Amino acid sequence: MLQGLMMDTPLLVGSLIDHAARWHGDREIVTHRTGRPDHRYSYRDARARSARLAHALRQRLGIGSGDRIATFAWNSYRHFELYFGVSGIGAVLHTVNPRLFTQQIEYIINHAGDRYVFVDVDLVPILEALAPKLPLVDGYVVLAEEGAMPATGLPNAIAYEALIRDLPEEIQWPVFDERLASSLCYTSGTTGNPKGVLYSHRSTLLHTFAATAALSVSRRTFDAILPVVPMFHANAWGLPYVAAMVGAKFVLCDPHLDPSQLYESLEREGVTLTCGVPTIWLRMLDYLRSNGLRLNTVEALCCGGAAPPRSMIAAFEEEFGITFLNAWGMTESSPVCTTGIPRREHDAMPQRIDYKTRAGRCIFGVEMLLVDDDENELPMDGSAQGELLIRGPWIAAGYYNDAGATNAGITADGWLRTGDIASVDHQGYVTIRDRSKDVIKSGGEWISSVDLENAAVAHPGVLEAAAVGIPHPTWSERPLLVIVPKPGVRLEREEIRSFLDGRIPKWWMPDDVVFVDELPHTATGKISKRSLRESFANGGVPARR
Repeated sequence: MLQGLMMDTPLLVGSLIDHAARWHGDREIVTHRTGRPDHRYSYRDARARSARLAHALRQRLGIGSGDRIATFAWNSYRHFELYFGVSGIGAVLHTVNPRLFTQQIEYIINHAGDRYVFVDVDLVPILEALAPKLPLVDGYVVLAEEGAMPATGLPNAIAYEALIRDLPEEIQWPVFDERLASSLCYTSGTTGNPKGVLYSHRSTLLHTFAATAALSVSRRTFDAILPVVPMFHANAWGLPYVAAMVGAKFVLCDPHLDPSQLYESLEREGVTLTCGVPTIWLRMLDYLRSNGLRLNTVEALCCGGAAPPRSMIAAFEEEFGITFLNAWGMTESSPVCTTGIPRREHDAMPQRIDYKTRAGRCIFGVEMLLVDDDENELPMDGSAQGELLIRGPWIAAGYYNDAGATNAGITADGWLRTGDIASVDHQGYVTIRDRSKDVIKSGGEWISSVDLENAAVAHPGVLEAAAVGIPHPTWSERPLLVIVPKPGVRLEREEIRSFLDGRIPKWWMPDDVVFVDELPHTATGKISKRSLRESFANGGVPARR
């Protein structure tokens, strides 16, 4: 067997920050926080501070290869340093979602076996209440200057700046097997306990290459990136690694930004690529229209986490001239599997918008399979619908320390069950019809809650919409449509039903329409269908607004 004569250098996370510091060292990393001065520094500075952090982890905290280090933090430059300082020495970065229920946070930190937790100042009270239930945690590092350290009962607490003070700004990252774990993210746990997805250095670097290629719209796409998606959610969709690879200006924002503040950040920093969930962009679209504004530098807007409405895609593309990228993936897939740049023959209006309503096209490195309820393979003809299975070098092969979840989630021949009902055509366009647990089963037929919601959001007075199945004695389930009107708009049930007439199959027509001030959202920003189903179970429909 003849082997190639190529160097076998491992793919390691530390190499990304080295590359950024050497070749893009003067590019800015900017942190915006409400009520505080902006923080600005360069990739060169970030690399130096990541090195100091790495030395502190090993020398002052006794962290070794494979030890788990948790972050309980919002998007910031210190969180960025943790991405590289922790993984760079062979330890495992574990990003914990502070929006989860406290019971889930307790479970995740204990299940991961985290040795230290790095926590933002405003989140300290949450951990103070939980600390007695976290016996494996040796101490807490508060992401602050020593002078800003809050009075806290957290055991062995120290300020981040005190921890890294007076340590070398140079480091030679250790070289090790690229298949070693680099970071750990848990699913949101909408059913049962959250499940741990353990990424490797190799999977992270390969995903970064693929995501960079998939998100590239023009030569200016990566001038400045602002991830609205949090750094604790699937590693901010891999964007911190992408930014370091391409040397983009990287803008990190306050997690509580309203549309006006987000707009200001996008404009002030000349952002060219921004990524977030549909709820964010629906509210931004309403803000832009209400105030007669435009996004003057944004070239590409990436949307994931849930299906965006066609009307929203058309508005950003046609009214504002922004390339809309619909993408699909999961925590288990690092997460990018598809992106929505149409083929040339599909790039003319209005066909362009039709294709962009799909989840995008399968990117190289990801394999896909459609199966029915008995796991028989279905054709990828754009019509057949079944559960989508995936595999590839950045797809989870199992769940961390959870044999039950692994057995349920991975097939015997190594495919990951996504839980999404989809169709795929012969050109790789993926249409996510619904989550298997959210599809409405009425009279033996399926109603796509996603398609019903998108039809409703096309109404000019609707801000958000959610469709759920409500038990029915004859049809098993019937659709209920829950709507958040735009501010100052008064809507009526029959107005919505009349608007939907002709836009959806007649048997999809919701039996009732409910108007509410806001919809429940999960910790990752998606609409919580489970909460809605529980609220409306047994015909329990609240009074109309």
